[in-house]
Amino acid sequence: MKIFIIVGMPASGKGIAGEYALTEGYPCFSTGDVVRAEVKARGLTPGPDTMAAVSTELRGKDGMGVTRRALAHALEQDSPVVFLEGMRSWPEIELVREKAGAVVVAFLTPRPLRRERMVSRGRPDDSPDAFEERDRREIDYGAAVPIALADAYILNTSTMEASIEDLHGIVQGHLGR
Repeated sequence: MKIFIIVGMPASGKGIAGEYALTEGYPCFSTGDVVRAEVKARGLTPGPDTMAAVSTELRGKDGMGVTRRALAHALEQDSPVVFLEGMRSWPEIELVREKAGAVVVAFLTPRPLRRERMVSRGRPDDSPDAFEERDRREIDYGAAVPIALADAYILNTSTMEASIEDLHGIVQGHLGR
């Protein structure tokens, strides 16, 4: 099994990997989806503060609780390729690499464009007022290290189709096709 680990700052386009995986028939698991599911299961109202609190709680003392949940789902799959989106620290990357071959792909998008996309996507946990705080929290989690040490990069500044094409090239290159 080859796991493509998708990293990037909020609203950088990481979800594009999920769209790609869906069209290619590959499973994709997002740490954000794990947190959103937990918020729903607890009957909480999703919002920036709630999402941050539940995310921090689920991450646990070592910061890898959400990743362990997503990785467990990934390893249950009968697929040669699986996507994991949303790892925030290098120890999370190492945890995945202990279990399967992995390729880290970072989505890069300038801050003003990320902010614009965050406002337009309309998720309950997206708030233009909380943008700076959310970026800082991600950096505090360690998100900058996996981005800096990624195996491949996608500069996501144009269309979704262009980024999907870039991702397809990366995946095919790592699968030897």
